[in-house]
Amino acid sequence: MRLENYAIAEIAGQQIIMEPGKKIKVPRLDQEAGATFVVKNVLYLRNGETVEIGNPFIENVSIDTTIVEHARLKKVIVFKKKRRKGYQKKNGHRQQYTVLEVGKFGAPAKKQAKKAAPKAQPAPVVEKTEESKESKESKESKES
Repeated sequence: MRLENYAIAEIAGQQIIMEPGKKIKVPRLDQEAGATFVVKNVLYLRNGETVEIGNPFIENVSIDTTIVEHARLKKVIVFKKKRRKGYQKKNGHRQQYTVLEVGKFGAPAKKQAKKAAPKAQPAPVVEKTEESKESKESKESKES
């Protein structure tokens, strides 16, 4: 593969080669056509001569894509038969997929980190000794 800019990303459990401007088919995504989809699970990225390999994913890299359409693949026939038993079963299935148009490679939008308020330190635990018990009793007897 002699491409200058491409990435390998994971979408819905599949590893897909992505190039800017290329249309790719992925398992159906639950978003409307025309919406943008950000791929954050980038395994490998090549920009010219620089190569980045993730462990397992590359941090601070995302790929912007646009959902072009949703469609279905050709029908797959599932035929089950047990010979000499009179058992036959025929089913068909059309897998749904989404067509994505790959945009630019870039860094994801940084989330604003909430500053954690300093935690209040617990009050020191004072162990009760016999002296403190005696002093309480003497105070009570003086009051009466």
